[in-house]
Amino acid sequence: MEIPSGVYDVLTDPRTVIADDRVQIPFELDRARYEQVNKILKEIGGRWDGRKTVRAHVFPFPVQEFMRACLATREFPTRYEQGWYPTPTRVVDEMLAHAGIREGMSVLEPSAGTGSIVGPAVECGGVVDCVEIDERRARVLREQGTARRVVHADFLDLDPLDCPNGYRRVLMNPPFSAAVQHVKHAMGFLHDDGTLIAVLPESGMWHSDRATVEFRELIALAEGTFAPLPDESFAPSGTSVRTVLLVVDAEAGGPLPTHGWHQAQPRQLDLFALA
Repeated sequence: MEIPSGVYDVLTDPRTVIADDRVQIPFELDRARYEQVNKILKEIGGRWDGRKTVRAHVFPFPVQEFMRACLATREFPTRYEQGWYPTPTRVVDEMLAHAGIREGMSVLEPSAGTGSIVGPAVECGGVVDCVEIDERRARVLREQGTARRVVHADFLDLDPLDCPNGYRRVLMNPPFSAAVQHVKHAMGFLHDDGTLIAVLPESGMWHSDRATVEFRELIALAEGTFAPLPDESFAPSGTSVRTVLLVVDAEAGGPLPTHGWHQAQPRQLDLFALA
């Protein structure tokens, strides 16, 4: 949801203090402006604490990093929305520790947000292409100038066959509500000897629907791993959802439907047509 200009002006005012678990506005606002700011901060998850020693909106998570991402795009996910949770720094560090990115290595980030993963991956030497469904967040990514390419699109609408080469690394924090679907689609962009690293909700470990069960079976065949992340790993982004880190390596001829596998399919279909 978009942050109204009046609220944005208050939250970016140099006098406003955004630190730890609170947002403190130590200057007077007219009633209408205060109610507008109060409504937005409550939607994000804060509550007003009027005690003399506090007098701030207090959040159940460290809010500074999250608010920085929201203000960069002038939008915020309400407590009723489940799509965009910026990847906290500690989670990004864990992903990069598994990625082993080398200088010049091609990297895809399919749900790039405002660059929580993209920037650090570039610092490691990666050449990063990213996809972002939201126009405002895509604009922020372009303004940052770190990614080689920014595609404004729904990642699920992109065709692996339109990608000339597979990526050596795919790093992703997909929408939790459709995480399995996004990860399976991302495999089609992965090089035959690449590595995919994804944050998933812990529920993917026990959901019994057919798609999730088949996904876990596929990862097991590829000898991938699901490593639980610490509790409250996503607290800095406003959610207490338990998460795991998926790490899976591809190999030519292996079970994963990689970029090479997709590229081979038309030729295989042609052979059947000639038979």
